Amino acid sequence: MKKMTQAMCLAGLGVLVLASCAGGGNAAKETVSGLDPAAFDTTLNGKKVELITLKNAQGMEVCLTNYGGRVVSICVPDKDGKPTDVVLGYDNIRQYADTANTPSDYGSSVGRYANRIKDAKINVAGKEYKLRANDNENCLHGGGNTGWLNQVYDIQALTDSSVTFAITAPDGENGFPGTVKATATYLVKSDNTLDMVFEATTDKETVVNMTNHSYFNLNGDPSKEGMDQVMYINADKFTPADAKYIPTGEIRDVTGTPMDFRKAHAIGETIVDTTFDQIKNATGYDHNWCLNTYKDGKGDDTQVAASLYSPKTGILLEVFTNEPGIQVYTGNFQGTGIACKHGVKYPKHVSVCFESQKYPDSPTKIANKTKGWEISNPYLKPGQKYVSHLAYKFSVK
Repeated sequence: MKKMTQAMCLAGLGVLVLASCAGGGNAAKETVSGLDPAAFDTTLNGKKVELITLKNAQGMEVCLTNYGGRVVSICVPDKDGKPTDVVLGYDNIRQYADTANTPSDYGSSVGRYANRIKDAKINVAGKEYKLRANDNENCLHGGGNTGWLNQVYDIQALTDSSVTFAITAPDGENGFPGTVKATATYLVKSDNTLDMVFEATTDKETVVNMTNHSYFNLNGDPSKEGMDQVMYINADKFTPADAKYIPTGEIRDVTGTPMDFRKAHAIGETIVDTTFDQIKNATGYDHNWCLNTYKDGKGDDTQVAASLYSPKTGILLEVFTNEPGIQVYTGNFQGTGIACKHGVKYPKHVSVCFESQKYPDSPTKIANKTKGWEISNPYLKPGQKYVSHLAYKFSVK
């Protein structure tokens, strides 16, 4: 769910200073996914940035950086036991931080509000707040290059299999009210699940909607389109969007439309239907589905919310969440010609994102009392705790 504006600049990021690697530790060997830790050993705005590697005994490796709380690589065995990196990104901190030339949300821990808010304004406790508009006249991913995806998180806790990133967002950041203290905890479990818990508190009522923004290609070759991947979405309904990706307020049944993935099928079978206005507007899928796993005000994160399967590698990804919605994005704005991880230039429709979330533009729809949107309440008050759970489980079939 993308299209990060090309107008992003480095001014808000400060000067990027590459630091020499300390002896031992990070200066050592490449990761299983072929990353050089030295390429991430950096100081940005006076804070240390580094590459963190998490592992389990089953051959799963996840590499992250505290710059944006990002997942840089996820390496899992394919059907032949070959380690396969299944997410897109860059192999150095320079490209992640260069928001003028290589803007991206690859793998990031997105906040304070993931997805779009119409007209970049919200009403909280009877007061209107003007937000930073970074996607046409709308606010996307908390304000873009000055949002959380381009901030350096503190590393609050670290083990061989888990890391907790922490961030404090000041009152007025990109126009949002309230000082918010948030964490993103990533845990590699023994069953090859990357388990994520996002938590936040505030000192003033605000809106919070955090997610992970990894781009998945399970085929093992991200130089080629990924539309042969087989997708399933456990949802009877979705929220149609206008030409600027803002939900219209309608909650529509998927039956008889290219939005119906209740029976798993290759994405390429339906993404070609450009007579359907939703696919035509987005040049693919970039939509929120209303998950069947969310009922009576509670999400069941033991049920599969969505899945992706590669017949080529046999890798299966299953997605679990306690959130009411999931944004599925099919790399519609890729194909830029930029050399990314290991020099690969990603084509359009190479990947799929599964962003668990409150529905896009929920603050506007709830303020307008739009029917059906009350289950997607993003408001957080002092004394309350925001908790969002997202899990990516990998296996072979």
